[in-house]
Amino acid sequence: MEIINYFECNNKQHWLDEIKKSDWCAALTLVEFLESGTFFEKLGDGILLLLTDGDKLVSFVTFARNDCIDDKSLYPWIGFVFTFSEYRGHRYVGQLIKRCEDTALEHSVNNIYICTDHIGLYEKYGYSYLENRVDIYGDDSRIYVKKIMS
Repeated sequence: MEIINYFECNNKQHWLDEIKKSDWCAALTLVEFLESGTFFEKLGDGILLLLTDGDKLVSFVTFARNDCIDDKSLYPWIGFVFTFSEYRGHRYVGQLIKRCEDTALEHSVNNIYICTDHIGLYEKYGYSYLENRVDIYGDDSRIYVKKIMS
C-alpha cells in the first residue's frame, strides 16, 4: 500500500476514474471539484490523499482549510473520507488520517476537525465529539476535533 498526493501524481486521470467508482454521492462532488478545477476555490489550501494498492484505490481523504461547516475559525478539516467496501474493516483510512495529522504537526496546527454523520468511527482515531451544526447543505452534522499540539 502506498499513500500518494493526487495533485503531485503523474496519472491523475486514472485516480480520478478510480474515485468515480465510489458509490458515495459526496465522492461525485469531489470529482466535480477536480474536473472543474474548483478544488482549491471550494476547499481552500488543501491536498487529496489516496491510499493505493497497486493500481487500485483503497481510500481517500482531503485535508483542507474548508469543509461543509461554514466557520472560518475552525480549520483544517479532514473531509471526503471514503474506503471502498472490499477494503473496509481494516482501518486503512487510519493511515491517511495519520498522514493528515503529521502534516498538521509540520504546520504547527493545534486542532484538526472532521464533519460527519457517523458515530463511533472517528473516536477510534482519537477524535472527540465537539458539537452538532447545520452544514452548508442544510443537514445536521456532527463535528469532531483532535488536539494535535498543546
